[in-house]
Amino acid sequence: MGHYGHGLSLLTGWLPVAIPAVTAAVLLVALVRRAGRRWYLVWLPVAAVVGLAASLLVREQVTADGLTDDPAPVVLWIWIGVAVGAAVVAVVGWRRTPWWRRTLSILAVPLAVLCVASVLNQWVGYYPTVQEAWGAATAGPLPDEVDDAQLASLASASTRPAHGALLGVDIPATASGFTHREEYVYLPPAWFTGSDHHPALPALMMVGGEFNTPADWIRTGNALDVVDGYAAAHGGLTPILVFVDSGGSFNNDTQCVNGPRGNSADHLTEDVRPSVVSRFGASAEPASWGVVGWSMGGTCAVDLAVMHPELFGTFEDIAGDLGPAVGGKDETISRLYGGNAAAWARFDPLTVLAAHGRYADTAGWFEDSSGGGPGSGPGGRPGFAFRGGPRRPTGSGFGGQADPGAEGSEPQEAAQLCTAMTAQGIACTLHTTPGGHTWQVAATSFADAFPWLVGRVQGGTGVGTAQTTSTAGVPAAAAAVAPTGPTAPAGNTGGATAGGTTS
Repeated sequence: MGHYGHGLSLLTGWLPVAIPAVTAAVLLVALVRRAGRRWYLVWLPVAAVVGLAASLLVREQVTADGLTDDPAPVVLWIWIGVAVGAAVVAVVGWRRTPWWRRTLSILAVPLAVLCVASVLNQWVGYYPTVQEAWGAATAGPLPDEVDDAQLASLASASTRPAHGALLGVDIPATASGFTHREEYVYLPPAWFTGSDHHPALPALMMVGGEFNTPADWIRTGNALDVVDGYAAAHGGLTPILVFVDSGGSFNNDTQCVNGPRGNSADHLTEDVRPSVVSRFGASAEPASWGVVGWSMGGTCAVDLAVMHPELFGTFEDIAGDLGPAVGGKDETISRLYGGNAAAWARFDPLTVLAAHGRYADTAGWFEDSSGGGPGSGPGGRPGFAFRGGPRRPTGSGFGGQADPGAEGSEPQEAAQLCTAMTAQGIACTLHTTPGGHTWQVAATSFADAFPWLVGRVQGGTGVGTAQTTSTAGVPAAAAAVAPTGPTAPAGNTGGATAGGTTS
């Protein structure tokens, strides 16, 4: 099966430049040399004002809803205004207009919308290539994906497969009642024993970002490349990976809590985890389970770990927030919890930590972007190695421009959480990766932490003391904290060294 990351880049090269260039040319021809002064004095200004108003309205809504910590690129708001203005032009300029100009006016609207999508994609690095975008749009096969019959055949074979298998699963929402999409379970080569008896492997729950599908970590986060590569170097032994649906639909931002948007927390803890244990024989021990999340998913990882130490002993928070949020505290209580302030407190990590007392054996890895440039390869790191050798660089999303050392930035909030956790016996480390708030940074961060995650969940053991790197504005007390578990498994060569990458 071909690997993701190859193909015509949507993040760098000629295509992201050609799309707005062609759109601007079509718009220019559609707008100029129109007959009558009324067009230039009335209708064209009307289209511009409506486009500007629409752009400001969308920007205000995004800010009010707290949809992103990183500031969006200015060009995004410009193209939103252009798209709306182009639609107005197509309508008001329809009469007394030649057919070819009408055609161009209509064509300019989807082209401007395509520019909005292109800038959004460049911002977060969602689809690095045309092929990946097409595969997602057409529900193309995922790496290592098998169906039930193929899985049964692999499980009964006398030889172990060269790499793991990915199975789409429909986990009953018996406990939560949460309406969700198909989720995925990755089974490493060590799971296949040629019989019905499978080893009680550890497991990692993988949670995506705010607007997500369960396949995001697979298509865009390159998780299977990292895991299969590690398995190839370690006798086929890695944790089971569970790619969960925390939203139920692409635009339903649950923040992994229970509330009017659905009982997402109950689904993850009371539906998904027990199902993976019972169906695939995963270990039920809390020390054998970890949670990994990016952006909103990072917030979820922290929340699940501090609320449920009886279920999860390890977490990786990649660019998460201080707690579940969809705006300020009042907006969050209203939108996420239906006005129930007690529910907000129940899911607020700092409140939970203060009330819980000391934790017995929980550890976490915080990794945030340094706010640097996009880099030249996936994750902003040239030559990033995957199964099958280094990938051809396809660029990285550029993310926002927030100052990592600013008050309320993700590194600052990670340091605040880590300090509070240390006071309650949770070992945690702080790491940074060059780049912005993008999927490429998420992919690199997961690869950085994966050997540590494996060490933590395999047999309930962890790696030795990790040396963290301080970031601007991170309190020294938090930056000095390091996990205190035992050393990593012998022969551990996968991923980056403990301590992450620095800008």
